[in-house]
Amino acid sequence: MTTTRENGSLYTHIENKIATVEFGHPASNSFPSVLLERLANEFDKLSINNEVSVIVLKSEGDRAFCAGASFDELVAIDNLEDGKAFFSGFANVINAMRRCSKLIIGRVQGKTVGGGVGLAAACDYVLATEHASIKLSEFTIGIGPFVIAPAVERKISVSGLAELTLDATSWKNAYWAKEKGLYARVFETQTELDKEVEILSEKLASYNPEALAEMKRALWIGTEHWEELLIERAETSGKLVLSDFTKKALEKFKK
Repeated sequence: MTTTRENGSLYTHIENKIATVEFGHPASNSFPSVLLERLANEFDKLSINNEVSVIVLKSEGDRAFCAGASFDELVAIDNLEDGKAFFSGFANVINAMRRCSKLIIGRVQGKTVGGGVGLAAACDYVLATEHASIKLSEFTIGIGPFVIAPAVERKISVSGLAELTLDATSWKNAYWAKEKGLYARVFETQTELDKEVEILSEKLASYNPEALAEMKRALWIGTEHWEELLIERAETSGKLVLSDFTKKALEKFKK
């Protein structure tokens, strides 16, 4: 079942100390700014919810995990302020995931592009299917994955980030992503994926919540400067999206 809502959907279900956060959008689970803001706020709320020990992040449907930010909003940017605000959407979500006191399990069932790769990288542990290929295609429209790059690099190293970014037209398969460290495990089917997500989240929810919170903090040591860094990166992208190169490239994509 996939949403038909123009601004997408976001639902959280809490049971047995596990919060399942599910997002959806009719355009391959992409994110308009309003949905990114809702997701960032949801992580902040769950961070202080004592009824939650672990979070599972998933998307609707059985095809794309996430197609990144809204293409329609990207095309509409015509000034630096709007550009910075647009690219700050994923910056704010990644920082909310980083700050969140709860461990976040990513359930990636299908292809993911751009900001969606950043979303997966900001999870603490990711389980995926073999259909979960990834691509960073930003160079093809004259911008770059600057906002999500710190999160992606943290998981797959500088060489992995370079390979993914510079080969901007190619998909890397799920086993490449696992080998590089983005995914912890890869399964043949969605049924197997869901079973393993359930087993893992139930195990984690049974552990000492204080120990989980300390582990979360330990995993993210050295990223405190991201509050400023990711917003600076959003400004860089905001400038680039106004360039003649990008405007022309986006016109071609629209046609």
